[in-house]
Amino acid sequence: MSDAKPKTKRKRINVRRPDVMEKVQAEVQRHYESSIVEKIRANDGSLTIGNTTIKLARQFGFCYGVERAIDLAYAARKVFADNNIFLIGEIIHNQEVNRQLEEMKIVSLPWKEMNEQYDQLTQDDVVIVPAFGAPTSYIEKIEERGAAIVDTTCGDVMKVWRRVRNYAKEGYTSIIHGKAGHEETRATASRALGDNKDGHYIVILTLEDTDFLCSYLNGKITSEALMERFGNAVSPGFDPEIHLHKVGVANQTTMLKSETEEIQRRVCKAINERDGKTENFQFFDTICGATQERQDALFDMLKEHMDILLVVGGYNSSNTSHLVEIGQEELPTFFIQNSDRLKSLKEIVHFDLEQKSEVNSEYNNLLDLESPVTIGITAGASCPNNLIEATIQRVFELRGISANEI
Repeated sequence: MSDAKPKTKRKRINVRRPDVMEKVQAEVQRHYESSIVEKIRANDGSLTIGNTTIKLARQFGFCYGVERAIDLAYAARKVFADNNIFLIGEIIHNQEVNRQLEEMKIVSLPWKEMNEQYDQLTQDDVVIVPAFGAPTSYIEKIEERGAAIVDTTCGDVMKVWRRVRNYAKEGYTSIIHGKAGHEETRATASRALGDNKDGHYIVILTLEDTDFLCSYLNGKITSEALMERFGNAVSPGFDPEIHLHKVGVANQTTMLKSETEEIQRRVCKAINERDGKTENFQFFDTICGATQERQDALFDMLKEHMDILLVVGGYNSSNTSHLVEIGQEELPTFFIQNSDRLKSLKEIVHFDLEQKSEVNSEYNNLLDLESPVTIGITAGASCPNNLIEATIQRVFELRGISANEI
């Protein structure tokens, strides 16, 4: 990499050429597709062999935005076969997909903060923006260095960006329902500053956070108390006494829909109690369609009998963790990264959302091979079908059923 600073910035590159995409889609299919998953889908989402039944949710796995991001990353390597290609963080939250990109010599750049690697980018380099998007400061730095940009940002994320930019333009502060440290939320927060960088935001995660914020809006707590709690999740120069007069709610697209709706309701109520009207409140439904579909499909699935639910996906995947939250309210639910976590009929290694780490759990209901069992499986929007297939095969294997029988 050279330290020479380019004179002009390069434009974003469209790599979706028909000749390229034909090769890309064949390669992606080879890496991630599953004939077994497709056969179960065609069989109304259920497969029974002997006394073991696997049920798949009606909607699970890769969404359009994830598929598009992966396609564009693969296409970038084909179009820029001889160039250095970099990726801001991870393309999506799935270890297997990111491993494949590493094998294609696509190098991950840090996403929590920029380092000297960004200063060393040249006009010969290519930078992929992940499906979550990236903060405006990162894009500006890459453009300043003159590197080519392949932007895979999900369209649903960009809808949120348009919404928070509009809030800023109209003088509304964005209340963003999301995880303050998540890539998507950080990217959205940077857009909430507006085109003139004079907008403001506050990020809240839980209903408890919401009630604390509403207590401030109703004059029950001080601005000092509010900043003590949210000081690391607000815009530069944020002043509650000024910037919470007019507010608009937006969200990280992968949050739990029912929780976002409840946050909207509580904030609206607090504004109405404060002002006697709601004209200083706005909201817009920005939960992505795929997230909603997967949540709704799981709610439908939970109406049926299942002994156990396996949720497959990356542990840092927000939309996947919400599926786990939904499932564990109803039955034993295990969040597994891949089929290797199913150690035996008795031992399952899974991610515990409260402890935020992997734990070993014993589950004895699968041990009796003479008794019928029904295992439900779903997966987050960033989980490829080949990992779901491997999980299906592993469950049947542990129940004494061979791959040939499947």
